[in-house]
Amino acid sequence: MPESRILMGVIGRPHGVRGLVRVTSYAEDLAAYGALSDPQGRRFVVRPRGGGVAEIAEVVDGAEVRVADRTTAERLTRTRLYAERAQLAEPEADEFYLADLIGLSARALSGATLGTVTAVHDYGAGASLEIARPDAPPLLVPFTHAAVPSIDIAGGTVTLVPPDVTAVEVE
Repeated sequence: MPESRILMGVIGRPHGVRGLVRVTSYAEDLAAYGALSDPQGRRFVVRPRGGGVAEIAEVVDGAEVRVADRTTAERLTRTRLYAERAQLAEPEADEFYLADLIGLSARALSGATLGTVTAVHDYGAGASLEIARPDAPPLLVPFTHAAVPSIDIAGGTVTLVPPDVTAVEVE
């Protein structure tokens, strides 16, 4: 079952003294999703101003309260912004959201169960899947066609060609 909230962006450092902030967006247009929530349930409206800078307003008792100074903006640094899954468009056939992979059973080409996808990481050089394994440390697998040749969202599985850790020499 996919997470009901999807990470859409992160509020970064302040920009100037009037409450503007830098925002890392994982969507084409954060404003299109309306109010986004943080992990504590606070709701924020993001209005892009260009160049990765945005105006932020917190929704308090149904009214928008604009962040108007640098000190308030500083307190929001690293705030994660989520949209409800129902707000997102359904993916096309043979497409999926990366969040859909979390919770899927990871299997080898032979069909043997390797573990469960617990996270999808993307640090800029390409995504990787974190596989929790029983009685073993987590396995990180690059999210490439060579390492993940098959994804079956409906069937709840991903097929992996895990790295051959026995071939690694340890000095």
